Amino acid sequence: MQSFFFLLLLLLFSCIGASGFGSMGPISAAFGDNGFFCAIDASGKQDVTCWTKNTTLPSPSFSSLATSSGYLSSIPAMSSLSGGEGFLCGILANSSQALCWSSIYLGRDLVPSIYSNTAYSHIAAGKDHVCAIRGSYFSDHESGTIDCWDIVKGANNSLTSTQSSQFYDQSISNLVFSKVVSGEGYSCGRVREGGAVCWGPNSASLGVSSVLDNYRVLASGMRSLCGILEESNEVKCWGISNDSFSSLPVGTQFVSLTAGANHFCGIREDNHAVECWGSFNLSSVPKGGAGFTAIASSDFTTCGIREDDLVIDCWFASGTSPPEYNPPLELFSPGLCGPGSCGEGEFVFNASFLNEPDLTSLCFRKDLNICSPCGSNCSQGFFLSSPCTENADRVCTACSLCQNSSCWGVCGMQSSAQKQWHHLRRLVIIIGPSALGFLLILISCCVFSRSMVTRKEEGSKKQFKSCIGKPKLENDNASDSHQLTSTTSCPGMAQVFRLSELKDATNRFKEFNKLGRGRYGLVYKAVLTDGRQVAVKRANAATIIHTNSRDFEMELEVLCNVRHCNIVNLLGYCSEMGERLLVYEYMPHGTLHDHLHGELSPLNWSFRLKIAMQAAKGLEYLHKEAKPPIVHRNVKTSNILLDSEWGARIADFGLLTANEKDIGGDMKTDVYNFGIILLEILSGRKAYDKDSTPPSIVDWAIPLIKQGKAAAIIDRYVALPRNFEPLLKLADIAELAVRENPNSRPTMLDLATWLEQIVTDGLTL
Repeated sequence: MQSFFFLLLLLLFSCIGASGFGSMGPISAAFGDNGFFCAIDASGKQDVTCWTKNTTLPSPSFSSLATSSGYLSSIPAMSSLSGGEGFLCGILANSSQALCWSSIYLGRDLVPSIYSNTAYSHIAAGKDHVCAIRGSYFSDHESGTIDCWDIVKGANNSLTSTQSSQFYDQSISNLVFSKVVSGEGYSCGRVREGGAVCWGPNSASLGVSSVLDNYRVLASGMRSLCGILEESNEVKCWGISNDSFSSLPVGTQFVSLTAGANHFCGIREDNHAVECWGSFNLSSVPKGGAGFTAIASSDFTTCGIREDDLVIDCWFASGTSPPEYNPPLELFSPGLCGPGSCGEGEFVFNASFLNEPDLTSLCFRKDLNICSPCGSNCSQGFFLSSPCTENADRVCTACSLCQNSSCWGVCGMQSSAQKQWHHLRRLVIIIGPSALGFLLILISCCVFSRSMVTRKEEGSKKQFKSCIGKPKLENDNASDSHQLTSTTSCPGMAQVFRLSELKDATNRFKEFNKLGRGRYGLVYKAVLTDGRQVAVKRANAATIIHTNSRDFEMELEVLCNVRHCNIVNLLGYCSEMGERLLVYEYMPHGTLHDHLHGELSPLNWSFRLKIAMQAAKGLEYLHKEAKPPIVHRNVKTSNILLDSEWGARIADFGLLTANEKDIGGDMKTDVYNFGIILLEILSGRKAYDKDSTPPSIVDWAIPLIKQGKAAAIIDRYVALPRNFEPLLKLADIAELAVRENPNSRPTMLDLATWLEQIVTDGLTL
């Protein structure tokens, strides 16, 4: 054991401490100055999404796995992930080959060419090396010999890889391993026949071979090592400073473990809540009923995949000021996909609870499944309403829904609920009908008073405040009051929403509430407390970075004044905690693109012509009647939405008003793009279809129209009308709109007038 403490001294006095080493999983982190997180998504494709400090990383660009340059062109699907210092490794889902990459040089494969075509069943990244077990990842017998390679840091933090000499050990070259973990200067593996072996430059000082055999998970921090005991699932830690373990959970069972620079976090076996310990007070750790399926740590930040919705939460050690990691709002895999049936104490994770009709499996092959550990209990405030089965985890229900004695004890309601009922019953029996009448009067008064208060509150909510006016925040903590500093008012009126209100309305911006993505950010369906359905646009990081507070206020000034029956109108906004959210009318019938090219019902010709006319009127309003004029800049079928009465509404127009000298030229670009929409309405074909020749709808349709063959482009999947003269006129209008010379194109006023004439003439379709 003295030799083990000597190793930890080496870790303590090293220039960069190890953190987060150990097991692979569906989420992992690279630590150090260039740290980042990656996770496998839940789309069923097993794609990987990565994010770093305050932003989402572009997907690493990879071309093929065995190129002489070491660069690849798109990141393939991954089976598992494991992180080191500034780099991440994983096993490819389709070939079981290893792939490693960094955030500095995206696209460079950090696996030596000698190992690039080798299949692996297990991989573990250490501080600056990687070890992997040979064999197919999806084999029922995941065991094989070990390969190791070094990750070498060069100038400008660049990383390269080389076959490892310091991790080559002749004594282990013929051993067959079933599991491997890596730390700073060492790796340890469990041998198939039993026992464990450690190797590497620091292995001689490790002295844990007899300990490792009894641990299912190991994670090493800067100064310490923790593991989960095989038999009891309890945590045991070793290290130099006892202060690091002052809050070590004693007697608690865990199923997962991760380590940061000076802290550890684990997922509890009973309720899947996260507990953290170490030299920092982790006050930001999720509390209440939050359960997690997987966690990973960088230096000071830990991120976990929530079990109730598969969305990622991140938290960091208090007392530090690390940059905050903001993971994307996507669904991520709860575990690793594998073959075979699940073992005792596990269940097959089912994607049906996500209410995503297109998502039937979380794995890219139907014969694979995810085995997750069962929970046996629920967090405080919840009671166990259904135990874990082979196909579903235990079900936890909020104590507010507890209605019988089976949950009174757990929810602490037995003494209160039963006693109150017994006291009330005795009171009724003793005092009699007069007391009961008095009680009813008292209850009626309470209900009436509460009703009056509620109506008053609802009335105040319905009073729209000035769009840029400073919102009045009541009963708020000072730390939560991030108000707009400007007091400029605008003639338009819009409601000021609280961030907490919009989070509740969108189910905390869950993936299944997402309606789509615009250039401003993601759009979510929301249900307000008064029952109204709205659409909430949440600004992405790029929008916030490139739009300062004053620009945002100017944009709101414009949006406040935009009011038209063919525009998706602004209802309100929120600007708190660095967030910028815009609340719009909800359009229940989707987009024109969905009906023309998606899975929604096709539209008949009468609807198509009316939609074309109404969309033209909306753009005409932006060009001519809005003050100042607005150039849309993104006219396309996915930005024409259909309201509850199937009316067309223009959405996602440019927030910044046109201030260029040649506004008319920009408006002509809107006209051109609207002409493309008319061609899509007429033909049912996409604006650009790579499977067609030519792929551009303009290059295909316009020559036919000019040749007098417009009938050849009419959509044959919709019943042809007896009189298709209006459709030929529509083709002529589209040809004018997409002319190469902008000066030859009509204005939106011209287009709206012509289209209205076609509709109002009452031509029989």
